Amino acid sequence: MRSLTYYIAVSLDGYIAGPDGQFDAFLAEGDHMAGIWERYRGTAPTQLAEAVGLPLDGGPFDTVLMGWNTYAVGMPDQHRPSPYQHLRQIVFTRTHEGPPGSEDVTFTGSDPVAVVRALKEEDGKDIWLCGGGTLAAVLAEEIDRLALKINPVQFGAGIPLFGTRAYAPAAWRRVDTTAFDSGVVLAEYRRP
Repeated sequence: MRSLTYYIAVSLDGYIAGPDGQFDAFLAEGDHMAGIWERYRGTAPTQLAEAVGLPLDGGPFDTVLMGWNTYAVGMPDQHRPSPYQHLRQIVFTRTHEGPPGSEDVTFTGSDPVAVVRALKEEDGKDIWLCGGGTLAAVLAEEIDRLALKINPVQFGAGIPLFGTRAYAPAAWRRVDTTAFDSGVVLAEYRRP
C-alpha cells in the first residue's frame, strides 16, 4: 500500500506561510539544499528543476496533492499551469476551474479523504501532500509520514502547518533528523 507524506517547509513557530501567504523567508540556498534534494528528489516544479539541472527521476513520489491556494502560488501569471509535469497532479478545489494549459492536472471537488484512500490502494510510488494547511487538516488522519523542513525563521502568524481545524492529538515516531549548517533541520516522522 502506498503512503501519504506531508513534505513541506515550516517556520520554527509552525507556519507554512506568513500572514499574507508569503514564504520567501524560507532558505532557498545553503548546504541543506543538496541533502534534502537527494532524499526528496522530484519535489521541485518541473521547469525550475530543469532550468537548474536537478534530476527529476528516482524520487519517492509519483503523485502530488495540493489545495487551490498552493497550486495558484506557482502560476501568478498563468504561465505555469502544470507545475509538476513529471508527477500525477491533483488539486482540490470546489470553486475553481483549471486554467488553459492545465490538461494534465486533475482538479476535483471530491472528498480529499476518499481520494487519498483510493490512491493508496493503487500501485505506484508514494503520494506527496505539498500543501496547504487546510488540506493537511482535512487529511490529518490519512498522513502516514511527516517530512518537515524546519527553517530558522518565525512568522508570528500565517498559515499553520495543519490549518485551524480541531483534531485529536496524535503521536508520531521520529524516523530521522538531519541538522544542516544553514540552520534548516529536516525532521522526519512516521505514525507509530
